[in-house]
Amino acid sequence: MRLKTWMKIGLGLGALTLVLTGLSCSGGSIKLLVAAPLTGEQEQSGKGVLNGVQLAVEQWNAKGGINGRKIVIIQGDDQGDPDTAVKLAKEWGSKVDAVIGDYNSSCTLAAEEIYGKDKILMVTPSSTNPDVTDRGYFTIFRVCGRDDQQGKSAAKYVADHFPGAKVAVIHDKSSYGQDLANEFLKNYEFLTKTQAAFYGGIDRAQPVYTDEVSKVKAVEPTVVYFGGLWPQGAELLKEMHQAGMNVTFVSGDGCFDPQFIKRAGKDADGALVTFIPNQEEMPSAKAVVAAYKQQFGPLQPYSLYGYTAADVVLQAMKQSGSTDPVTVAQTLHKMEFSTPMGTLKFDDKGDPQQSPYVMWQVENGKFVEVPMAASAPAAVPAPAPEPPKK
Repeated sequence: MRLKTWMKIGLGLGALTLVLTGLSCSGGSIKLLVAAPLTGEQEQSGKGVLNGVQLAVEQWNAKGGINGRKIVIIQGDDQGDPDTAVKLAKEWGSKVDAVIGDYNSSCTLAAEEIYGKDKILMVTPSSTNPDVTDRGYFTIFRVCGRDDQQGKSAAKYVADHFPGAKVAVIHDKSSYGQDLANEFLKNYEFLTKTQAAFYGGIDRAQPVYTDEVSKVKAVEPTVVYFGGLWPQGAELLKEMHQAGMNVTFVSGDGCFDPQFIKRAGKDADGALVTFIPNQEEMPSAKAVVAAYKQQFGPLQPYSLYGYTAADVVLQAMKQSGSTDPVTVAQTLHKMEFSTPMGTLKFDDKGDPQQSPYVMWQVENGKFVEVPMAASAPAAVPAPAPEPPKK
């Protein structure tokens, strides 16, 4: 029988939970801090990452751990708040062997100033803001794509599928949302040689966006691109429809979440969202997906990313025979990894060399992958030949 021990450690900023799977709290264990929103409106997303990490750790421990050392997960609830993420980094950075996190770009960007400068190994499963790796910290990595990649993909999709569209661009003023919106805007205006009809932000703390919706409605857009997370995206979409706006809603991975559909209800139908291809249909992911579903239930958008982030760190520790952050980072830069997401190789910045984005559309309450390329227009029939003159 697997033994599980839970210990609450109070820090004055919420509780941390130490999860010991099949081991005692010995000094020889390898400690992974999972920093993610484990309470609040993003709780389900954060726990999806945590569950992915837990599955990877349990599989490694079942094989004997790393060179006989068992792996410990320390749960750090950053609450989706950059200040709390910094407090976690200060409290735990020097006490763990690696950090899996943070979930939100704003939290990662704040915390990595500590992790990066102190050469603490950090691998984020989900922070897409380019600055996460562009700052040049040697021990900072991500296993997901970047906003400049998905912003460009979304811009090309809109340019190809909605020629002549009148586009409004809105963001949630976060590091993630504003950067994603800016990447979309830059690429869309370059591709179409036209300017957006509206550009502005909403306050994530507001419960409703009546004033912002009125301003957007006034320019009569046909497409609205939103850079931000699903709670605000769902509310914005509902309010636009309530205001009588007939627009196509387009967003990024922050809205690729079943909770977006649940909160927006029927208003979600037709919404377009960029994310990676269907994880559950990847041949390399089938065994991990099956194990995850058996233990935790439905796969969350970033569960496999959490699994992958932990797994590549542990692979690099085993390969290098060390838990020294710089040594492990050197190995991460050199190795090619087999992961549920396929083969992973990091570039010099610490980004995956390949991270394709595709477009998903909400149809009848579910996300359905749709073709990126626009359908070719039907050929115009050639005129019938004139009868020969007599």
